[in-house]
This record gives sequence, structure tokens and C-alpha cells, in this order.
Amino acid sequence: MINKYCLIYEVHCIYYIDYFKVNLTVRITRRKALTAGMKNEPYCMSFSTGGIFLRESVDFAVLFLELKDWDSVRDKVLQGNLLQARTLNSSKRISREIIYRLKTLNHVEIDFLVHGSSHEQKHLLWIAICRYYKFIADFAVEVIRERYISLKSDLPYEEFDFFFNKKSECHHELDQIHTSTREKLRQVLFKILREVDILSENNIIHAAMPSPRLIKAVASANQQDIMVFPAFDSDIKRWL
Repeated sequence: MINKYCLIYEVHCIYYIDYFKVNLTVRITRRKALTAGMKNEPYCMSFSTGGIFLRESVDFAVLFLELKDWDSVRDKVLQGNLLQARTLNSSKRISREIIYRLKTLNHVEIDFLVHGSSHEQKHLLWIAICRYYKFIADFAVEVIRERYISLKSDLPYEEFDFFFNKKSECHHELDQIHTSTREKLRQVLFKILREVDILSENNIIHAAMPSPRLIKAVASANQQDIMVFPAFDSDIKRWL
């Protein structure tokens, strides 16, 4: 005769095994759903050329206001070698880079770029760069601004490397970038930061002071653009 306690034990074992299987399936399904939800758009990392191209960008903007078409702007620049580049390939590469950035600006902002002061032009080009390069925008907000509001006034080169490695955990395209290319990207980014007056020559973070006219022109499209400047929350609220 089968012991009733053995039957009870066996039933409980079956129950717990089934319960474990169900819960394991639920957890795996949930994890897959979360992972799918965490997928990020790949970073564009083609900013390994030049800096902010201040003069060239303003010239391109002037042509756009005249021609109303970016393809026509590119053709005129290349045909007249307006960039004074040594080779046609260099002209194409620089033109493509500038136009990609300027395409992130609306018509009001393009007009503002043409007629603004040098200080305003630099800040507007910084916004355009951050709009096009999400990696740079994230670095500006998560590293530069965070260090500034935490009263850490310097920006060591190592901060770029730490940020790059952290982002590579969820942006696997960064793993495909060679060390030499990564060093070039860091060099160009720090050059850009100096040219837009966010960083000094000895890598000290400068407080941003965008003009009220610039804030009005940009914030009407997206107030989040202002977050790429090193500034305290109280300053940003006052600007807006």
C-alpha cells in the first residue's frame, strides 16, 4: 500500500516544479520585453572631421536662404570650390558634414544663424551638433552639465573614455570603433567644446550664457535643447 504521506509529498513536488516553470517563463518573457524596450537607436559617430566650421556654416546658411534647397547649396559649393579644399573628396566630406548639422535647424534658426552675433552663432551650431549627434548631446548632458552642477569645474579626457565605455554596453556599434578612431573622436569633440566656448584650453568648464534672443529662437522648437549647456537648473528656468 502506498503511503499517503508519499502521495502528498509527490503532489507538492509536482506543484512546485510547475510553479517554478511558470514563473521562470514569465520572468524570461518579461526580461525579453524589457530588453526589447531598451534598444537604442545607433549612435552616429562621423564627427571625426574639423570642428564647428563657424564661417563655413554661416556661408552655407546664407546660400540656403537664397537657394531654398540643400542639394543646390552643396552643388554650388562644390562647383565653385567655396571651401577652398585641396581635393574634391575633402570638399564633399566637409560639405556633407556641415549640411547634416544645418538640416537640424528650422528656417527661423537658419535666419538667426546668419544674422546673429559670433557668440550666438557658436551656441546655435553647438545645438545643431547635439541634435545631429546624439552621442555628443548625451555627453553634454550626462557628463559636462552633471560635472558643472556638481561643482566639478574640470573635464579630464578620461571622462570621455569612461562615458564611451559605459555607452558601449547598450550601443554595441561603439565596440566596432578602433582605438585610434576613438582617440580622434575625443580630440575633435574637445576641439568643438573649446570653439563654442564651453571648455577652456586647459579643460575647465565655462558657464554657458546663451543670449535671450537665442533662447527664444531655440526653445520655441524644443526646450530640451537648452540642457546641452552647462548651467544650473535655476539658470535654465530663468532663461525660459
